Amino acid sequence: MSVNHQQLAAAIRALSIDAVEQANSGHPGMPLGIADVATVLFKDFLKFSSTNPSWPDRDRFILSAGHGSMLLYSLLYLTGHQDITLDDLKNFRQLGAKTAGHPEVEMLEAIETTTGPLGQGIANAVGFAFAEKLLSNRFPDLVDHHTYALVGDGCLMEGISQEAISFAGHYKLNKLIVLFDDNNICIDGEVGMATSEDHLARFKACNWAAERVDGHDPEAIAAALSRAKKSDKPSLIACKTTIAFGSPNKAGSSASHGAPLGKEEVELTKQSLNWPHAPFTVPQEILAEWQQAGQRSEADLLAWQKKLAASPKREEFERLMSGALPENWLAEVAAYQEKLVAEQPSVATRKASGNILELFTKNIPELIGGSADLTGSNNTKTKETAAITPDDFSGRYVHYGIREHAMGAIMNGLALHKGVIPYSGTFLVFSDYLKPALRLSALMEQRVIYVFTHDSIGLGEDGPTHQPIEHLDALRLVPNLTVFRPADAYETVEAWQYALSSHKPTALSLTRQNIPTVTKEFRTENYSSKGGYIVSDTEIAQQATIIASGSEVQIALEAQQILAEQNIGVRVVSMPSISLFEQQDKNYQNEILGDVDKIIAIEASNSHNYYKFAQKFIGMQSFGASAKAVDLYEHFEITSSKLVAEILNW
Repeated sequence: MSVNHQQLAAAIRALSIDAVEQANSGHPGMPLGIADVATVLFKDFLKFSSTNPSWPDRDRFILSAGHGSMLLYSLLYLTGHQDITLDDLKNFRQLGAKTAGHPEVEMLEAIETTTGPLGQGIANAVGFAFAEKLLSNRFPDLVDHHTYALVGDGCLMEGISQEAISFAGHYKLNKLIVLFDDNNICIDGEVGMATSEDHLARFKACNWAAERVDGHDPEAIAAALSRAKKSDKPSLIACKTTIAFGSPNKAGSSASHGAPLGKEEVELTKQSLNWPHAPFTVPQEILAEWQQAGQRSEADLLAWQKKLAASPKREEFERLMSGALPENWLAEVAAYQEKLVAEQPSVATRKASGNILELFTKNIPELIGGSADLTGSNNTKTKETAAITPDDFSGRYVHYGIREHAMGAIMNGLALHKGVIPYSGTFLVFSDYLKPALRLSALMEQRVIYVFTHDSIGLGEDGPTHQPIEHLDALRLVPNLTVFRPADAYETVEAWQYALSSHKPTALSLTRQNIPTVTKEFRTENYSSKGGYIVSDTEIAQQATIIASGSEVQIALEAQQILAEQNIGVRVVSMPSISLFEQQDKNYQNEILGDVDKIIAIEASNSHNYYKFAQKFIGMQSFGASAKAVDLYEHFEITSSKLVAEILNW
């Protein structure tokens, strides 16, 4: 018996509503509505292998509307992926299940990115497409694939989507195809209650090709996909669909968005879809047709594997895709550190970061830098990183424009694609603008490096709108994110070493103002990687410990000297990373802090994290002000004299 399109799409619909019904939780409306589009894409267009889902030259499919996760899980099961079973579908949304409520990248091999926060997926997809274009420039015989993103009305309402589509149109990412589930429904009801924009006009204004098709007409969908693949621009295909297609009483209604259909409605829906089968049952002939679709690209895979085997660039390509750093990535770094110790420069850590990046970008060709229109301030561009332009992808530096949120999400896409290591910069105060993307960097444990400069009131006259106060603590609260605030150029080098060797995200908090070198001796061990260490010990009996980070380490050292003249012994601990210090064992922590009951911390922020180790904290209790940095430190009493007074009062 021949299997037709309607039966293949019905299999997606039935499995999806069965899983949602069994879980008594989920979003059945989107899988029901978009199943026709997904069937055409996976059966006839998407280049993938169900037996080799990590094939580097596969097409990427990003489910930006992550609430419709059962669509993806049903497709992966039907196409024969080895790591998902019918039992996994039956355990949808249960504790420990691979089939989580929203797709999570580590759960199944074919999930390209964690989605759910709306708008993140489409911006990730821009990053995937950007990575493809970068790598195809370097490996033209090995990299040639498309990125498809499935988005909903909610994704396109989120502000990040505008940043992302503007970026993609500017850089002419023609292998990016966005499929819009244009069903006119959001959680509250019809989309018209909140927005009335013309999405086709919007995308066209951003230099995209854009068209609308009937999302339930397989021939129209296929024709639109064919046109999009030939376009010299990124493409939007607005697929006009009915949410909960086939449901007699909930089709076209927001009632199907975030709740099961109900047992009776499931039965009625299956009747309307001509699906007379028990829950989680797919007839063998339909399953076989779907599994064949999962193997459709095997000839392409074999041909690609032969090209890889014969390629003179094979070793380098495989290294990049594995994430391993080049053998010589630390070349010249030790000599540079010795020079810092010898010369003892007074330099802003943002400048120190730019200096060490000169070496790292020279020896790590996959490092791709960028900035949100603050290149000169962030010091993120080096001699090795020529600017990437819409017509020349041979460079390694991205001008993201003032699009901090999209910048973070695009970097996530770059890292997830593999083959590049992204870093980019903005002011620390603007970490708020990209926080949702940074949070996903941490949730997915991706090697994304955030360079945050102008890290305190030390930036001076730009005033309280630009002076970060609560931002360091906000970042330190994010699981899996390592936050460094280095005290000098030497610690900045160590922070970068850690960030590059880690496979999780790192945030660097760097000064605008010059600060002295506090490191007096060259060391082969990376002290900053332990989070905290003794930067200066007392020669007399220790009575107290001062913990400091960044520019305040020098203030702590000044206080130590004043107190020593009064025969009070104080140890100074530099703590560039609180989270890394927390990870050390108690013996190390006690050894560094010393056997004292008087520990005070100082930092030009409003931080409560130091109370894990200290009894007192000197820092910011309010917003900043517009003035010279030196005057601000005096005004807010972040000074050595304040430290001395607190310790003497103790």
